[in-house]
Amino acid sequence: MTNIPETGRTPRVQIRLIIIQVLVFSLLLTLGGRLWYLQIRNGDEYTAEAAGNGVQQVVQPAVRGSILDARGVPLADNETRLVVSASRTELLKMKDDGKAVLARLAGVLGMKPEEVAGKVRLCDSKTPKPCWNGSPYQPIPVTDEATTKQALQIRERAEDFPGITAEPTAVRRYPAPGKAKTSQVLGYLSPVTDEEIEKAKDGPSPYLRSDMVGRSGLERTYDKELRGKAGVTRYEVDNLGRVMGEAENDPTVPGSSVVTSLDARVQAVAEYELHQAMKTVRKETDKITGRPYEADAGAVVVMESKTGRVVSMASQPDYDPNAWIGGISGKEYARLTDKKSNYPLLNRAIQGQAPAGSVFKVVSASAAVRAGHPFDGLYNCSSSYSMGNRSFANFESKGHGPISLGDALKFSCNTVFYRLGHEEWKRDGGIKPKKDAHDWFYRTAHDFGFGGETGIDLPNEVKGRIPDRQWKQNFWEANKDSWCKQGKKGGSYVEQIAYESCLEGNQLKAFDSINFAIGQGDVLITPIQLATAYAAISNGGTLYNPTIGKAVISPDGKRIEEIKPKAHGKLPVDAETISDLDKGLRSVVEPGGTAAWRFGGWPQDKIPMRAKTGTAQVYGKQTTSWFATYTDDYTIVMTISQGGTGSGASGPAVRNIYDALYGVSDDGDINPKKALLPKPQKDLPKIGTDGSIDAPEIRPYVPEKPKDPAADQQIAIGRSGD
Repeated sequence: MTNIPETGRTPRVQIRLIIIQVLVFSLLLTLGGRLWYLQIRNGDEYTAEAAGNGVQQVVQPAVRGSILDARGVPLADNETRLVVSASRTELLKMKDDGKAVLARLAGVLGMKPEEVAGKVRLCDSKTPKPCWNGSPYQPIPVTDEATTKQALQIRERAEDFPGITAEPTAVRRYPAPGKAKTSQVLGYLSPVTDEEIEKAKDGPSPYLRSDMVGRSGLERTYDKELRGKAGVTRYEVDNLGRVMGEAENDPTVPGSSVVTSLDARVQAVAEYELHQAMKTVRKETDKITGRPYEADAGAVVVMESKTGRVVSMASQPDYDPNAWIGGISGKEYARLTDKKSNYPLLNRAIQGQAPAGSVFKVVSASAAVRAGHPFDGLYNCSSSYSMGNRSFANFESKGHGPISLGDALKFSCNTVFYRLGHEEWKRDGGIKPKKDAHDWFYRTAHDFGFGGETGIDLPNEVKGRIPDRQWKQNFWEANKDSWCKQGKKGGSYVEQIAYESCLEGNQLKAFDSINFAIGQGDVLITPIQLATAYAAISNGGTLYNPTIGKAVISPDGKRIEEIKPKAHGKLPVDAETISDLDKGLRSVVEPGGTAAWRFGGWPQDKIPMRAKTGTAQVYGKQTTSWFATYTDDYTIVMTISQGGTGSGASGPAVRNIYDALYGVSDDGDINPKKALLPKPQKDLPKIGTDGSIDAPEIRPYVPEKPKDPAADQQIAIGRSGD
């Protein structure tokens, strides 16, 4: 084997190794430099670009379910309109915050620039209406009444209108069938807020930024059922917004429909008659003040006596709920919330409170029986009742001598109840109550449902007020510091009252109980409470939760969830007393009764009518008219604030509603063809597999002219009592 000397190969190998080492080192240095450049020098830039490669979602709002009357007539539904919307996000990217774009948009839409700007500004505690109270990241509707020409102008000149869209969209509609607005009962919608989104995000029904939410009425109560579920399509996009693929797709689920117990025809009658009654009474003069009656507000409730279902509910003043669609104008919002308009957003059937007056006497009669006084006993109906140096007068200072409690209801005798209320107050210990004081009058009022919520399926119901001993104590504790500071012995009248209230404002005085016995003093009730109580007398004693929702029906009509009537109590008297009350109330519409003049010619033998009139005195105002009535089928309660007497102001309107329900003519004949609802509607409307409903047409209510128009002009004269 030949030996190769090392000295001949070493330099060449070494050179090659050095070259390889240099190359490897250079490559490593280049790679390290590149990594440094990418990760350190430009790391933030590439991180931002990577973040831009993500998922974007496109939301398709769900079509909101309809609100239907008992026969399937839409009270609230949807229609397709051209909606022009503005993106605040895009507008704020412009140097002038989009002012020039909005000005051009105003020119196309025929609006003032400031009007358009007001639509897209965000609401806060300092921003006047109109403003946007929804999410700032979703498109804000400027108008939902764009014409096809306007929409085409915007879309064809897209470069002039960045951030502006014009798209056909399903928009809420309140069609007012038969001119029945049903405004306060239906409520209205407005955009969901960020706070609501955050609050509901982990719940069973989270909100999307595009959602509209019910703010009052049935729209609020049944919002979850009506809203449905918006469709969401998620796309994978790069940082330039290019779609790289579809990630996930949640289909749109339309909202369910809510069938109500309301009847659009009866609603139209009730709204018309309430409005006309108030309009007519304003032509009459208050004998006490010498001024025309103001009749500034009113309400009427028509309820099924045996179930508590509400057939009609109207409140005056009212408004058009369509005003909220597409964003309410500043002028209209100011009108709806202005004291001069007397707050038309209020549903006075459940939120209007006033002293009860004589319609409260069914409570007092029941309390007297519970306290041991026989219903058929004799009680002195004197022209007045005296307590010390104070005298409490009967209506028009008339007396009827010894009468039963039934006749006390018939003649609406105040003094019978004054005396009973005073006697029970003394029996309980007066201003120093016994430990076992029964307080029958106050306890019975609570047991009839007054002073508490009825449980109606509408939001913001008020409780009214029963001024019992506990209420007096609580009220005194809340106000004694102010009274003691303001009060002064021997000072002005106001100062003396404050001084006395400071010392003994927590005491239930004799005059408190005397006034309470006829529904006066500090008593406050609502029309829905009164209707619930009188319906309970009609049905034998069951206090039902008033309900408007009757069923929830899925969009395809396959799933029906009925809303059945629920009871929350029983009247605190036995069947015999309920029967006695019923007889007494029936006598009110018969000869000699305070409501007889309003039910002349009524077919009492075929459709027994019961009623109670009430004229409540309100400090600093004209009297409040109350009229509570019922048949075996329906209970109707009407009230008119500053409207005069019960039978005088409300009587004709209530009679006309009954005439329409049963088809009764002026001479007492019953025409079944003219009867709107002689018996309560039991069946649900028929809904097709596609969710369609074949609803009957509703015509506007046209009242028949009375044979004697002059008869209804004697509004303020309670000819037979209150």
